[in-house]
Amino acid sequence: MGRLAGIARHAERRGPIETLESVLVTPEAGVTGDRNGPKTKRQVSLIEANDWAAAMAEVGADLPWWMRRANLLVEDFDLPHGGDVRIRIGAEVVIELKTEIDPCERMDELVEGLRRALEPDWRGGAGGKVIAGGVITVGDEIRIET
Repeated sequence: MGRLAGIARHAERRGPIETLESVLVTPEAGVTGDRNGPKTKRQVSLIEANDWAAAMAEVGADLPWWMRRANLLVEDFDLPHGGDVRIRIGAEVVIELKTEIDPCERMDELVEGLRRALEPDWRGGAGGKVIAGGVITVGDEIRIET
């Protein structure tokens, strides 16, 4: 089982990123206060800590994970590749992973070559829809929902 290692949100496109210790996640709003909440396949975005570290090593940079603009950083957990797999975070929150999140040109604005470094093997992360809401906190356990 993995753990939730970080939480972030941004209220507007290209807006500042806020990192949090805990946040309310709902089926209606996704991560409360995040601009992507109303979307159907990408209410919440997740990235693996190992994938971010590998991409950083590949481009020779050391940026914080939230520069990827993902909502949740997971450690010791392999995000399933393919849609419609449910994961549980903490006691209450269930997210159905729907899609791979392809990195955009914004990544190359941060570091030349970062977009390419995030493309293979779902390194850019996964997007999902909130099925069951609740409060999540850094350190919460993450597991596949059966």
